[in-house]
Amino acid sequence: IHGGLRYLAMGEVQLVRETALERKRVHALAPHLAEPCWMLTPAKSWAGLLKFRAGIGTYEKLGAVDPIDRHQTWRHAELERNEPLLRRDRFAGAVAYREYLSEDARLVLAVLRDASARGAVVQNHLRVESLVYSSSRGSSSRSAGPRDPAACVAGVRARCTRSGRDVEVRGSAIVNAAGPWVESVARLDDAAAPSRLHLSKGIHVVIDAARLPIRHIVVLGTEDRRSIFVIPRGDSVYVGTTDVSYPADARLWPEIGIEDVRYLLAPLHGTFDVEPLDENDVRGAWAGLRPLIAQPGKAAKEMSRRDEIWVADSGLITIAGGKLTGFCKMAEEALERVAQRLGRALPIADSADMSDTKESPLPGGDLGRDLDAESAALAQATGLAAHNARRLVGLYGSESRDVIALGAQPLAVLPSSGPASVLVGEVDWAVRHEAAETLIDWLYRRVRVPLHAPTLAPALLAPAAARMQTLLGWDATRVRDEIAAAQKQIDADLSFATR
Repeated sequence: IHGGLRYLAMGEVQLVRETALERKRVHALAPHLAEPCWMLTPAKSWAGLLKFRAGIGTYEKLGAVDPIDRHQTWRHAELERNEPLLRRDRFAGAVAYREYLSEDARLVLAVLRDASARGAVVQNHLRVESLVYSSSRGSSSRSAGPRDPAACVAGVRARCTRSGRDVEVRGSAIVNAAGPWVESVARLDDAAAPSRLHLSKGIHVVIDAARLPIRHIVVLGTEDRRSIFVIPRGDSVYVGTTDVSYPADARLWPEIGIEDVRYLLAPLHGTFDVEPLDENDVRGAWAGLRPLIAQPGKAAKEMSRRDEIWVADSGLITIAGGKLTGFCKMAEEALERVAQRLGRALPIADSADMSDTKESPLPGGDLGRDLDAESAALAQATGLAAHNARRLVGLYGSESRDVIALGAQPLAVLPSSGPASVLVGEVDWAVRHEAAETLIDWLYRRVRVPLHAPTLAPALLAPAAARMQTLLGWDATRVRDEIAAAQKQIDADLSFATR
């Protein structure tokens, strides 16, 4: 969760101001999913340090950063104490400033659960197949083709990918917020809709922390003058991300190439005092797609992260682009268009007004203390090892004790070090409260093990599937299929090594 400091150099001052301010908002909503962390920008010279300090100072003013969280300058003595692995033969020092570390999938889940608690009907594993229209001549359903000028979009027809059942959902206003797939949905409304998106692929690689034992997030420069991040997480460190154009159709699991991996590993040896790392040091990897607003003539890394809203003649409202950090503001902008569509006012929060919507924390976010204190209290109350209590608080926040109450025993016998003790209660919680329908749902999007402790993931498959079988009524064939699908994805994460 960050404001995009590098966009200042691109002249995107308003975007940086908005997202820098939104960081504090996300932290207030879910402090366990937006954890304050020091991020280091190393500089090779004193002049470079002054340049970074000036830019970061401007960034902090735009984001109304509290005095206690303002940047610090670390010279050799401070680096020796705070980040000893950073090469002091190459860097004169570093500027440390505050950003926020998030679990993006769990942030999405928290928003969905909050929406459900407020009356929304939330469904997953539904794929939109066509749009439903209404007009003075009655109702019809179509996916593309010439438009009836009198027809207005009135709903969607979707197919459940789990059961094969078709479902029709109608509404007074329809918002297309399908991320990398927004143009696919827009073309169900108008097959000739212009192309406005540019997809960019980003990957991360996971390395054992023992191989790269850093303490803070560090910003690295690459040979093509981009910035990537090295982020410690328990017994792992992950490095990312790439930013390259993706010419193919959007995919849920974009492929990871050996060239992507080598690109991320290349700057590590020149930044840290460690032996060179190569693809054999990579324990896990993941990839995703950014739906950028196209800017002809610019490379993906140069494109703005601004968001846009398009309203079709049929009334279909599409929102695209943007950054995760600014999701609340983007939602408000979309709702303003919904209000115009409905011809009436909606209770949309004003960004200057800390309304109930903004003040009320998301599920798990009502923490009365910081994460370290909450974790220490949880460990003392439950007898969990400190690192396991810290992992639970980082995923579930104040709901950690509710998760433990569903099953405090480890799901599998795993090594005692690191974030290894995934609990039985985490399967129950994911199924009962977070709509986990598949083993991949649970493994990748709920407990996040393949991202942060990939070597532990295979040992969890069979016991987790057995528990989900009990909770969801799977038969033996379904259990085998779920384990096979999850193992196939785990193998695919590292398939770059065999290409």
